[in-house]
Amino acid sequence: MALLYINNNGTILSNDAPTIHPGNRGHLYGDGVFESIRFINGKPLNMDNHVKRMLDGAKVIKMRTPSYYTTEFFESKILELCQRSGIKEGGRCRLSLDRVSGGAYLPESNECTFYIEVYPYEVNHFELNAKGLEVDIYQDIKLQKNFLSNYKTKSGLTYVMAALSAKDKGLDDLFLVNERGNILETSSCNIFIVSNGVLYTPGLEEGCLAGTMRMQIINIALANGIKVYECAILPQNVLAADEIIVTNAIRGINWIGGYRTKRFHNNMARKLVVLLNDYWEKQLGL
Repeated sequence: MALLYINNNGTILSNDAPTIHPGNRGHLYGDGVFESIRFINGKPLNMDNHVKRMLDGAKVIKMRTPSYYTTEFFESKILELCQRSGIKEGGRCRLSLDRVSGGAYLPESNECTFYIEVYPYEVNHFELNAKGLEVDIYQDIKLQKNFLSNYKTKSGLTYVMAALSAKDKGLDDLFLVNERGNILETSSCNIFIVSNGVLYTPGLEEGCLAGTMRMQIINIALANGIKVYECAILPQNVLAADEIIVTNAIRGINWIGGYRTKRFHNNMARKLVVLLNDYWEKQLGL
């Protein structure tokens, strides 16, 4: 494998040695926002939506971003790293903004820095999981709706603990719920349930992550005559569903095979992953 590279606020370094500076607030306090971006044919996908969500999130946590932090700016930096790292097909990227070093809980400044890392990915298209995921509900921590809920902040311990709990239980993932028991997402994905050919997904006002793949699946479904409704999702809705689909920017679409004793099909998931790949083949001119 070729040596991989990162970009720490304009300085390109190999990732086989430490690359984060002492005092980094993302490391010390989770004081930042980030995006996970998928590549096909060495090109980052959905950049406009990723950068918009990242900059919106930065504004919400009161970081000041330079005017040159644009889609074109970050795309050029990512492509440069892909070229240096020899990533010509499937890949993934983590793009971060951190508040500059200084201060403790009260920052000395609200200026920010960027950090980009890239990695190869085993496939050069979106691929549906062969075996359905096994899931249950995470009960130890409830999600609280607040002004940060829709953004990818670096304060991720709830999701880490949910993923660890799933592993302890021999499951692939767990649903996270709010205080009312409504299902919002999993440890790493947005959720759609399918009933009678219609997609249902928690609305952003419920407090779920405003996933870029979630948005894309909604748009692709509507463009292909599949109805989509944003609404509260309860555990009984999951038990009554024909299918459960989970989405994120890297894996695309995964289907859930089982929730407790309930088993699910994957007909809609198979249809949507074909439509998703068709969309990006056209966008990338493949």
